[in-house]
Amino acid sequence: MSRRSYTALWTKAFKRSMSAATRSSVAVGKQVVKRAIQDVVERSQPPAGEGDWLAGMALGLKGARRFRLYRPPGVKAGERLPLLVMLHGCGQDARSFAVSTRMNRVAARERFLVLYPEQDRLANAQGCWNWFDTDGGRAYGEAALIMNAVDQACLLYPVDPARIAIAGLSAGASMAALLVTRHPERFKAVVMHSGIPPGTAHSGMSALGAMRGRRATLPLAATPLSMATTWPPLMVIHGGTDTMVSASNGRAAVQVWADAADAQAGPSRTVQRGKRYPMTVTDFKRKGNLVATLVEIGSLGHAWSGGAAGQPFSDAKGPDASRMVWAFAAKQFRG
Repeated sequence: MSRRSYTALWTKAFKRSMSAATRSSVAVGKQVVKRAIQDVVERSQPPAGEGDWLAGMALGLKGARRFRLYRPPGVKAGERLPLLVMLHGCGQDARSFAVSTRMNRVAARERFLVLYPEQDRLANAQGCWNWFDTDGGRAYGEAALIMNAVDQACLLYPVDPARIAIAGLSAGASMAALLVTRHPERFKAVVMHSGIPPGTAHSGMSALGAMRGRRATLPLAATPLSMATTWPPLMVIHGGTDTMVSASNGRAAVQVWADAADAQAGPSRTVQRGKRYPMTVTDFKRKGNLVATLVEIGSLGHAWSGGAAGQPFSDAKGPDASRMVWAFAAKQFRG
């Protein structure tokens, strides 16, 4: 075969190969674009159920953060409702957290507003709140943005400012607790689900050690008097088989709250509802007043207890954490 013939055959084969590769790349690209569009459309859709799913934006010195607010149906003119702030974990956003926890259903039944601040992926690629970065200042900047979202909700929607509680999962739980240390007078209750207490990490590297339960927690900057008059009671929910955030962090969180208030642990009690995982509940009180509650769920991993089946970071077999969160907050509102 002559060199010219060989070159012609090679060129033809190369063109066929490139053409097939181009078609394959285009097909893959179309699938990627299709999935991206589906994700955007899905995220823009409200979770199933009655009520309003409202969008907003909080601005601050550290940028901006989107938020969603759930308003139950049938709010009357002049009516003021409690507000529950819900902070999602890593790999989640406002909508997925609402779907996973099904908190909107509880809010529709019990009549309260739910605020879902949302972390920006440009601030953290995994969607985690940067609760740990106190040295770099990102933690405090994001806490301020979340408070701006709370203030905006109070201004624009029928919020009773005397009845505000905050809860979070994982990084959201850690950010919720940090936020309360900076603004304890703004909240009546705080719930940490699978999180790390404030004063345990100050950077990304120390956060890894804290997640494994290898760091001590610093005392809170509070006195028994301020804890009794200003600071909200804490509930901690943590799984015993959590391999991402050691369960020792849950015990450390209630202990640091109890130590600051000079509170003592009462007898633990085991509770099981139906076929759900059993839980061990321990209350910490000072002079009869509740300071902190620890809910330990031995069979639960790193997931929202009692959440929607089939959702990431959600375990439908656990006791209903959303109902526990609201029951705990409602009790503090009445008190």
